[in-house]
Amino acid sequence: MTTTPTSPTDAALPPRAGRRCHNVLNSLHSTHYFSPDVTQEMAKLGISHPSAVNFAVRAAALGAVGAGVVTATFYNYKHALVAEHVPAVWQTASPEDVLAARLRAVDTTLRRLLGEELIASPEMAEAAELALRATEACSRSARPLYSAHADLPVPDAPHLAYWHAATLLREHRGDGHLTVLLGAELDGIEALVSHTATGKGLRPKWNFATRGWNQQEWDAATDRLRGRGLIDGEGELTEDGVALRRDIEAETDRLDRAPYEHLGAAGVERLTELGTVFTGAALQAGAYPADLFGKA
Repeated sequence: MTTTPTSPTDAALPPRAGRRCHNVLNSLHSTHYFSPDVTQEMAKLGISHPSAVNFAVRAAALGAVGAGVVTATFYNYKHALVAEHVPAVWQTASPEDVLAARLRAVDTTLRRLLGEELIASPEMAEAAELALRATEACSRSARPLYSAHADLPVPDAPHLAYWHAATLLREHRGDGHLTVLLGAELDGIEALVSHTATGKGLRPKWNFATRGWNQQEWDAATDRLRGRGLIDGEGELTEDGVALRRDIEAETDRLDRAPYEHLGAAGVERLTELGTVFTGAALQAGAYPADLFGKA
């Protein structure tokens, strides 16, 4: 399938165009973290604990690494939780077996959420081509999760190639985002607390369930942010807090601009349009828990 040629010399990208494109791609990529198909495939390998499943499927591209590497690259998980499952999980299943199981589960998940018509559509093939083109400009430097996933082969099926490209773009932005969080002097749980306070992050109960933190630790992090003038007495972001989160996203955009500049304005617009259709279908099919995001 042919698409409109694009290049870095196209018209300049509109503000936050790359972020919007990333968001719709990442929203489809991330459905597998909540998919029963992943749970079933991993159970066949003998991995059943939800945290072990999560750490294994995302870290497998790195190889049979230890807890320290996972904590460092995931950033906002409590190390004690990671150490409960890593590296022990690799004694149950090899990273290679986990990666194969993950891809099988993603195939099943996308077919269930999107339906065979969208899976086999020319638009899916077009989106895969555009997303893969964007990844050509990704950088490996200081981006361990992106770089590890970039070593994996591109699947043949267009919907899996699209998901693979979305994974690369997600991890590329994510690795850069961690650099920005370090520069802002936010540790893992402080990053979560401040993100949740924007109303766009996971609700505290989901952070406790998936990241390993507890209410006491959450409250202590909130107090530290309050001491920096970033959170007020009601747990809301202050003006300085709002400005910090805005600056974090803007700097993340800057570090992540290369793939979208490479794709060009027309390509980014088209990929965002196509990705919005796919993500919308997945959301309509109940891809995420209804109470996943929010402040309370």
